[in-house]
Amino acid sequence: MARKVYPSAEAALEGVPFDGMTLMSGGFGLSGNPEKLIAALMATGVKGLTVISNNCGADGFGLWGLLNQGQIDKMISSYVGENKLFESLYLSGKLALELNPQGTLAERIRAGGAGIPAFYTRTGVGTVVADGKETREFGGETYVMETGLVADLSIVKAWKGDTSGNLVFRKTARNFNPMMATAGKVTIAEVEELVEPGELDPDTIHTPGIYVARIIEGHGYEKRIERVTTRPRPDAATPAAAGSEV
Repeated sequence: MARKVYPSAEAALEGVPFDGMTLMSGGFGLSGNPEKLIAALMATGVKGLTVISNNCGADGFGLWGLLNQGQIDKMISSYVGENKLFESLYLSGKLALELNPQGTLAERIRAGGAGIPAFYTRTGVGTVVADGKETREFGGETYVMETGLVADLSIVKAWKGDTSGNLVFRKTARNFNPMMATAGKVTIAEVEELVEPGELDPDTIHTPGIYVARIIEGHGYEKRIERVTTRPRPDAATPAAAGSEV
Protein backbone atom coordinates (compact mmCIF):
# COMPACT_ATOMS: atom_id res chain seq x y z
CA MET A 1 0.00 0.00 0.00
CA ALA A 2 1.33 3.43 -0.93
CA ARG A 3 2.33 5.55 2.03
CA LYS A 4 -0.18 8.33 2.68
CA VAL A 5 1.95 10.66 4.80
CA TYR A 6 3.47 13.71 3.12
CA PRO A 7 5.99 16.13 4.65
CA SER A 8 4.03 19.30 3.86
CA ALA A 9 0.79 20.65 2.46
CA GLU A 10 2.62 21.64 -0.72
CA ALA A 11 3.92 18.11 -1.20
CA ALA A 12 0.51 16.58 -0.50
CA LEU A 13 -1.11 18.71 -3.21
CA GLU A 14 1.48 17.92 -5.85
CA GLY A 15 -0.17 16.76 -9.08
CA VAL A 16 -3.72 17.11 -7.74
CA PRO A 17 -5.11 20.65 -8.34
CA PHE A 18 -6.14 21.72 -11.83
CA ASP A 19 -7.89 24.79 -13.22
CA GLY A 20 -11.67 24.54 -13.20
CA MET A 21 -11.83 21.80 -10.60
CA THR A 22 -14.47 21.41 -7.88
CA LEU A 23 -13.11 21.72 -4.34
CA MET A 24 -14.71 20.80 -1.01
CA SER A 25 -13.21 22.53 2.00
CA GLY A 26 -14.22 21.58 5.54
CA GLY A 27 -14.99 24.03 8.29
CA PHE A 28 -17.83 26.00 9.79
CA GLY A 29 -17.20 29.68 10.28
CA LEU A 30 -13.60 29.67 11.46
CA SER A 31 -13.76 26.26 13.15
CA GLY A 32 -12.12 23.23 11.56
CA ASN A 33 -10.64 25.00 8.54
CA PRO A 34 -7.82 23.17 6.70
CA GLU A 35 -5.57 26.22 7.07
CA LYS A 36 -2.35 24.71 5.76
CA LEU A 37 -3.91 23.13 2.67
CA ILE A 38 -5.79 26.34 1.81
CA ALA A 39 -2.54 28.31 1.97
CA ALA A 40 -0.79 25.73 -0.20
CA LEU A 41 -3.63 25.87 -2.74
CA MET A 42 -3.27 29.63 -2.90
CA ALA A 43 0.41 29.21 -3.72
CA THR A 44 -0.34 26.85 -6.64
CA GLY A 45 -2.19 29.61 -8.49
CA VAL A 46 -4.96 27.19 -9.49
CA LYS A 47 -7.97 29.13 -10.78
CA GLY A 48 -11.55 28.78 -11.98
CA LEU A 49 -12.48 26.90 -8.82
CA THR A 50 -15.97 25.86 -7.82
CA VAL A 51 -15.78 25.67 -4.03
CA ILE A 52 -18.22 23.75 -1.88
CA SER A 53 -18.01 24.98 1.70
CA ASN A 54 -20.39 26.19 4.39
CA ASN A 55 -18.97 29.71 4.01
CA CYS A 56 -15.90 31.29 2.42
CA GLY A 57 -13.80 32.02 5.47
CA ALA A 58 -13.92 35.45 7.08
CA ASP A 59 -12.24 38.72 6.20
CA GLY A 60 -8.53 37.95 5.86
CA PHE A 61 -8.70 34.28 6.85
CA GLY A 62 -9.38 30.83 5.40
CA LEU A 63 -10.93 30.50 1.95
CA TRP A 64 -11.05 34.30 1.81
CA GLY A 65 -7.46 34.10 0.55
CA LEU A 66 -8.45 32.11 -2.55
CA LEU A 67 -11.33 34.51 -3.12
CA ASN A 68 -9.10 37.56 -2.73
CA GLN A 69 -6.66 36.20 -5.32
CA GLY A 70 -9.44 35.65 -7.85
CA GLN A 71 -9.06 31.87 -7.82
CA ILE A 72 -12.74 31.09 -7.13
CA ASP A 73 -15.39 31.42 -9.84
CA LYS A 74 -18.32 29.88 -7.95
CA MET A 75 -19.33 29.15 -4.37
CA ILE A 76 -21.79 26.45 -3.30
CA SER A 77 -22.44 27.36 0.32
CA SER A 78 -25.00 28.31 2.95
CA TYR A 79 -23.60 31.45 4.57
CA VAL A 80 -22.17 34.72 3.25
CA GLY A 81 -21.87 36.68 6.51
CA GLU A 82 -18.57 37.77 8.12
CA ASN A 83 -17.04 38.10 4.65
CA LYS A 84 -17.43 41.51 3.00
CA LEU A 85 -15.42 40.42 -0.04
CA PHE A 86 -17.73 37.45 -0.65
CA GLU A 87 -20.74 39.76 -0.45
CA SER A 88 -19.33 42.43 -2.75
CA LEU A 89 -18.12 39.98 -5.42
CA TYR A 90 -21.50 38.27 -5.50
CA LEU A 91 -23.52 41.48 -5.62
CA SER A 92 -21.31 42.86 -8.40
CA GLY A 93 -21.78 39.71 -10.49
CA LYS A 94 -18.12 38.69 -10.30
CA LEU A 95 -18.79 35.54 -8.29
CA ALA A 96 -21.43 32.89 -8.97
CA LEU A 97 -23.26 31.63 -5.90
CA GLU A 98 -25.48 28.62 -5.29
CA LEU A 99 -26.96 29.26 -1.86
CA ASN A 100 -28.27 26.25 0.07
CA PRO A 101 -30.07 25.86 3.39
CA GLN A 102 -27.35 24.65 5.73
CA GLY A 103 -28.89 21.26 6.47
CA THR A 104 -29.57 20.70 2.79
CA LEU A 105 -25.94 21.45 1.96
CA ALA A 106 -24.76 18.96 4.57
CA GLU A 107 -27.13 16.30 3.26
CA ARG A 108 -26.13 16.95 -0.37
CA ILE A 109 -22.50 16.30 0.59
CA ARG A 110 -23.38 13.22 2.64
CA ALA A 111 -25.47 11.89 -0.25
CA GLY A 112 -22.65 12.44 -2.72
CA GLY A 113 -20.25 10.53 -0.51
CA ALA A 114 -22.76 7.69 -0.14
CA GLY A 115 -23.34 7.42 -3.89
CA ILE A 116 -26.89 8.76 -3.68
CA PRO A 117 -27.56 10.92 -6.76
CA ALA A 118 -30.56 12.81 -5.37
CA PHE A 119 -33.06 13.02 -2.51
CA TYR A 120 -36.25 14.88 -1.59
CA THR A 121 -36.65 17.42 1.20
CA ARG A 122 -39.35 19.83 2.37
CA THR A 123 -36.76 22.49 3.10
CA GLY A 124 -36.99 25.34 0.60
CA VAL A 125 -40.37 24.43 -0.88
CA GLY A 126 -42.19 27.56 -1.95
CA THR A 127 -39.02 29.69 -1.92
CA VAL A 128 -36.36 30.63 -4.49
CA VAL A 129 -34.42 27.59 -3.27
CA ALA A 130 -36.86 25.39 -5.18
CA ASP A 131 -36.82 27.43 -8.40
CA GLY A 132 -36.18 25.20 -11.41
CA LYS A 133 -36.06 22.01 -9.34
CA GLU A 134 -38.30 18.97 -9.56
CA THR A 135 -40.97 18.66 -6.87
CA ARG A 136 -43.12 15.70 -5.82
CA GLU A 137 -45.78 14.98 -3.27
CA PHE A 138 -45.33 12.41 -0.52
CA GLY A 139 -48.02 11.91 2.10
CA GLY A 140 -49.81 15.03 0.98
CA GLU A 141 -46.71 17.23 1.40
CA THR A 142 -44.62 18.82 -1.35
CA TYR A 143 -40.92 18.01 -1.48
CA VAL A 144 -38.14 19.44 -3.64
CA MET A 145 -35.45 17.27 -5.20
CA GLU A 146 -31.85 18.09 -4.35
CA THR A 147 -28.82 16.44 -5.95
CA GLY A 148 -25.83 14.92 -4.21
CA LEU A 149 -22.49 16.73 -4.36
CA VAL A 150 -19.03 15.35 -5.10
CA ALA A 151 -15.70 17.08 -5.65
CA ASP A 152 -12.47 16.54 -7.52
CA LEU A 153 -10.63 17.34 -4.29
CA SER A 154 -11.72 17.45 -0.65
CA ILE A 155 -9.48 19.09 1.94
CA VAL A 156 -10.31 18.48 5.60
CA LYS A 157 -8.84 19.28 8.98
CA ALA A 158 -8.89 16.85 11.93
CA TRP A 159 -7.55 16.87 15.47
CA LYS A 160 -5.74 13.54 15.29
CA GLY A 161 -5.01 11.06 12.56
CA ASP A 162 -2.86 8.02 11.99
CA THR A 163 -0.59 7.19 9.11
CA SER A 164 -3.32 5.01 7.58
CA GLY A 165 -5.56 8.07 7.26
CA ASN A 166 -8.02 7.36 10.09
CA LEU A 167 -9.28 10.68 11.47
CA VAL A 168 -10.66 12.00 14.75
CA PHE A 169 -12.36 15.41 14.79
CA ARG A 170 -12.66 17.47 17.95
CA LYS A 171 -15.80 19.28 19.07
CA THR A 172 -17.17 21.84 16.58
CA ALA A 173 -14.51 20.94 14.01
CA ARG A 174 -16.67 17.87 13.49
CA ASN A 175 -18.90 19.88 11.19
CA PHE A 176 -18.69 19.41 7.42
CA ASN A 177 -15.30 17.70 7.57
CA PRO A 178 -16.43 14.05 8.01
CA MET A 179 -18.92 14.10 5.11
CA MET A 180 -16.58 15.99 2.81
CA ALA A 181 -13.90 13.37 3.43
CA THR A 182 -16.20 10.79 1.83
CA ALA A 183 -17.26 12.92 -1.15
CA GLY A 184 -13.94 13.79 -2.78
CA LYS A 185 -12.39 11.86 -5.64
CA VAL A 186 -9.18 12.67 -3.79
CA THR A 187 -9.27 13.57 -0.08
CA ILE A 188 -6.31 15.19 1.63
CA ALA A 189 -6.37 15.64 5.41
CA GLU A 190 -4.31 17.77 7.74
CA VAL A 191 -4.12 16.93 11.43
CA GLU A 192 -2.74 18.52 14.56
CA GLU A 193 -1.22 15.24 15.73
CA LEU A 194 -0.18 12.27 13.63
CA VAL A 195 0.21 8.86 15.27
CA GLU A 196 0.87 5.29 14.20
CA PRO A 197 -1.91 2.77 13.39
CA GLY A 198 -3.33 1.24 16.55
CA GLU A 199 -2.76 4.35 18.69
CA LEU A 200 -6.28 5.70 18.07
CA ASP A 201 -9.18 4.14 19.94
CA PRO A 202 -11.25 2.57 17.13
CA ASP A 203 -14.45 3.76 18.83
CA THR A 204 -13.36 7.40 18.50
CA ILE A 205 -12.56 7.34 14.77
CA HIS A 206 -14.97 9.48 12.76
CA THR A 207 -13.51 8.99 9.27
CA PRO A 208 -11.99 5.63 8.27
CA GLY A 209 -8.69 5.83 6.45
CA ILE A 210 -10.10 4.25 3.29
CA TYR A 211 -11.48 7.69 2.38
CA VAL A 212 -8.18 9.55 2.84
CA ALA A 213 -5.58 9.49 0.08
CA ARG A 214 -2.97 11.79 1.63
CA ILE A 215 -2.34 13.23 5.08
CA ILE A 216 -0.06 15.82 6.68
CA GLU A 217 0.70 16.96 10.22
CA GLY A 218 0.25 20.70 10.64
CA HIS A 219 1.59 23.02 13.32
CA GLY A 220 0.87 26.50 14.66
CA TYR A 221 -2.88 26.59 14.07
CA GLU A 222 -4.51 29.93 14.82
CA LYS A 223 -7.87 28.49 15.92
CA ARG A 224 -9.64 31.81 15.59
CA ILE A 225 -13.13 32.52 16.82
CA GLU A 226 -15.40 34.93 15.01
CA ARG A 227 -16.26 37.15 17.93
CA VAL A 228 -15.94 37.29 21.68
CA THR A 229 -18.88 38.57 23.69
CA THR A 230 -19.04 38.93 27.45
CA ARG A 231 -21.61 39.92 30.01
CA PRO A 232 -21.28 40.69 33.71
CA ARG A 233 -21.53 37.69 35.98
CA PRO A 234 -24.78 37.76 38.00
CA ASP A 235 -24.46 38.43 41.71
CA ALA A 236 -24.34 35.04 43.43
CA ALA A 237 -26.82 36.34 45.96
CA THR A 238 -29.55 37.11 43.45
CA PRO A 239 -32.44 34.65 42.90
CA ALA A 240 -31.50 34.33 39.20
CA ALA A 241 -28.01 33.15 40.13
CA ALA A 242 -29.48 30.67 42.59
CA GLY A 243 -31.52 29.06 39.84
CA SER A 244 -34.89 30.79 40.35
CA GLU A 245 -37.07 31.31 37.30
CA VAL A 246 -36.99 34.80 35.78
